[in-house]
Amino acid sequence: MTELKMPIIGYMKSPYKEKFGIPRQPNLVQVESYIEMIEPYNDLLAFEGIEEFSYLWLLWQFHDNKNQQESQKFRPQVRPPRLGGNTKIGVFATRSMYRPSPIGLSVVQLKEVKKVGKSVRIYVMGSDLLDGTPIVDIKPYIQYSDAVVTAQSGYAQDEPERMTVIWTKKAEQQKQDLMKCHKLSSQIVNELEQVLSLDPRPAYQNDAERIYKMKFAYFDVSFRVEEDCITVIEITELSA
Repeated sequence: MTELKMPIIGYMKSPYKEKFGIPRQPNLVQVESYIEMIEPYNDLLAFEGIEEFSYLWLLWQFHDNKNQQESQKFRPQVRPPRLGGNTKIGVFATRSMYRPSPIGLSVVQLKEVKKVGKSVRIYVMGSDLLDGTPIVDIKPYIQYSDAVVTAQSGYAQDEPERMTVIWTKKAEQQKQDLMKCHKLSSQIVNELEQVLSLDPRPAYQNDAERIYKMKFAYFDVSFRVEEDCITVIEITELSA
């Protein structure tokens, strides 16, 4: 079997510091992130004309999939979270990370291409990529051919329902203290609440007493889930 080798052209820099909490599809959360291009692809000439497109396709690598790295055996069926994490379905009928080729595809909104020192950065909105994800290609999104408004999306036809996010008195005070010293911005708070509203728990976990912890941007966040409500219990800076 011939193996296809693709160069890495850059790395995603995003507030998603771990897989837990990442939206299961792009554009569910309006989070800002950027791609740090590497040599020789950090050339502004390579992006001439890209500002005429509002959205981009990102082709990327599942680089932190330890289970797949440990076993290369092909798994023809997986358990999608959207089906509760218990129902098996064919791997090619899903967007599961456990695939023969660890390649992902996401549509993101283009904000700007910016030169920062010797670096070229592509700022985007709506990414669902882990911080440090290798990018293997960038292509413009073509509205007339890529958008199929009559498409059927099987078990994922509708956008997931969102939950209400509230803060305990303690967490609210922590949030205000972090904002006062300019360590936490209203933008990050808004992005965090969007992430939490999608209920980041694994589909098979439904324990109202359990306290979950998630890393987002530069913070540790603890929360509890009760019925249709997410309660933030604590927010602290990530330890160095």
